Amino acid sequence: MLQLTAPRTVQAPSRPSPNRRLDSIDALRGLVMLLMLADHTREYFLLSAPVSDPMDLRVAPPSLVAARLAAHLCAPVFIALAGVSAWLYGAARPRAATARFLLERGLFLLLLELTLVGFAWSFSLAPTMIYLQVIWAIGWSMIALAGLLWLPRRALIAIAIVVVAGHNLLDPVRLAAGHPLYPIWAILHQRDLIALGGGVTARTSYPVLPWIGVIALGYAIGPWFHTSPVWRRRALAAAGTILLAGFVLLRAINRYGEPLPWELGATPLLTLLSFLNVTKYPPSLDFLLLTLGLGAWLLVAFEQRTARWLAVLGSAPMFFYLLHLYALHLLSIAAGGREVPTIGHVWLLAAAVAPPLWCATRWFAGVKRRSASRWLRFF
Repeated sequence: MLQLTAPRTVQAPSRPSPNRRLDSIDALRGLVMLLMLADHTREYFLLSAPVSDPMDLRVAPPSLVAARLAAHLCAPVFIALAGVSAWLYGAARPRAATARFLLERGLFLLLLELTLVGFAWSFSLAPTMIYLQVIWAIGWSMIALAGLLWLPRRALIAIAIVVVAGHNLLDPVRLAAGHPLYPIWAILHQRDLIALGGGVTARTSYPVLPWIGVIALGYAIGPWFHTSPVWRRRALAAAGTILLAGFVLLRAINRYGEPLPWELGATPLLTLLSFLNVTKYPPSLDFLLLTLGLGAWLLVAFEQRTARWLAVLGSAPMFFYLLHLYALHLLSIAAGGREVPTIGHVWLLAAAVAPPLWCATRWFAGVKRRSASRWLRFF
């Protein structure tokens, strides 16, 4: 059986310095951020596609569905790696210092979501709709982890597993807007709208409860990264296999772990896409088993062969995130609202935008590495 606890005896040379970045983690971050870049390019430049939902198999072409499926990796992999990074940060520091770092960074991300991130999407100083998206979810997950890390290790792992595996039991719980707990429940698990007054509404695009479980699971496997690379790759491969096998089993049963059942399609491809079409908002158990399982195997691959050019993007992820949003929005304005005709053109456009973003991120990563500023490390 796979153990979340790493072996007690490891050779000292295999232990990374607590201040040294792991290229494999940064490379995986970099990969999912490129997938995110492509997905957001689609949102800006393929708006005229004759579908309101890129995962609607009744009308969306398979190429569009496949592109959206690839982007599903982004949030779960990034949030799980945030948990790993939190453990690595705290490995040689007092627990209070790690908790303070997570609390400060979480609050900082909430502020960014409500200011620079929100403005990047709308270019409005007084928006009537505020979207609480992935940066919001990461911020609250870090704040929650700042409290969870004080628990005994086994208790933290148990809570993480219960949240990830059991939150779909809460799907039937729906609160009306007038209920006193409605705002809290909308933020935690019910994707909905919250009236803020003055004609302003907030959309809880990323209900945060499942993501708290994901970041806690990432924190739980943090000790694996202070073991020998061989043991770590074996553990990650075993974890990835178990998660993917769990996904296939639960999805085949078609009863729990995913509110949207799969159906036989007119072709084997449509059947496969239906099988893989899992719910992201909030992320279902099947969604997390699939994406985290694939993420574990990708991390094994990057452990074996590091892609340093991808690691550049992962070394300054928040900078890249903000930069790509503003770049795409400005490019859309410069294009006069013109759109690309197919998803293939979206991939080509994203590939054209990526190099200048990469160069800018490499420059900022160097500034961040040389600087003593405590705030720059949040980027």
